[in-house]
Amino acid sequence: MQVAISLKHLKLIFFVVLQFTIFNCKSQGILLHNAFAHNDYWHKRPLFDALDNGFSHIEADIFLRNKKLIVAHILPRFKKKRTLEDLYLKPLQECISGKSKEIPFPLYPLTLMIDIKSDANKTYASLNELLQKYKSILSSYDNGKVTTRQLTIVITGNKPYHVIQKQQQRMVFLDEDLMKVSDDTLSTGIYQTASCKYSTLLNWDGNGEMPDQEKTKLCRYVELAHRYNKKVRLWASPESKSVWTELLECGVDLINTDQLVQLRKFLLLQQTTFAKTESK
Repeated sequence: MQVAISLKHLKLIFFVVLQFTIFNCKSQGILLHNAFAHNDYWHKRPLFDALDNGFSHIEADIFLRNKKLIVAHILPRFKKKRTLEDLYLKPLQECISGKSKEIPFPLYPLTLMIDIKSDANKTYASLNELLQKYKSILSSYDNGKVTTRQLTIVITGNKPYHVIQKQQQRMVFLDEDLMKVSDDTLSTGIYQTASCKYSTLLNWDGNGEMPDQEKTKLCRYVELAHRYNKKVRLWASPESKSVWTELLECGVDLINTDQLVQLRKFLLLQQTTFAKTESK
């Protein structure tokens, strides 16, 4: 006996299957361009937890101690395997080359944001030397030309701006202060992102409607940053779906979070909802 299935039912079946597939896929199947793993090294599996959840932007804080770049937030005590190279650069190279047992061939492009906590110039000098070993996978700036490769390094925190500005060849870019985004319009090839603390720009905590005045203010800063090809991020933002929703609607590019799984589910649901809307 044949059963007639309407187009409406076929669409429903399609989206149920799509949603099930999306929520059960690994990072190898989808890259979340809006996902930013704040202080990634706090997680049980630094780097790999973020990649498993499809995050495209990952943050690590570093200190220069005894000629080593130590990953830490406040107290830079040296521990085995807690260097920037051991936690991030070497594993990323192994992933990209397909030699990693954890995650072979992750999707690209990826961004590693490095928050310098120690002296800007001295730390950058050490970092620049280290990055030479990984230049084949790193985005670069060469005499005015930007070449994008699998991994882009962006420096925040204590930024060696004047050193970076004078370099004609380098493998790093900078994170700009979002509140000053309209001041520096001649920095092509230097800045990749523009960030600020959420409470510096907004007071809304996610409860009730976002005030129109704050939404207008945020959209204005986002528009300015996008005019100069900079991705926008607000750090220390409330970890709530209502806030994440408004940030995306205002054009914020990167959602800063410590809650990897929760943000992954939220962003995948957003994609599913958008696909459903587009199909109608």
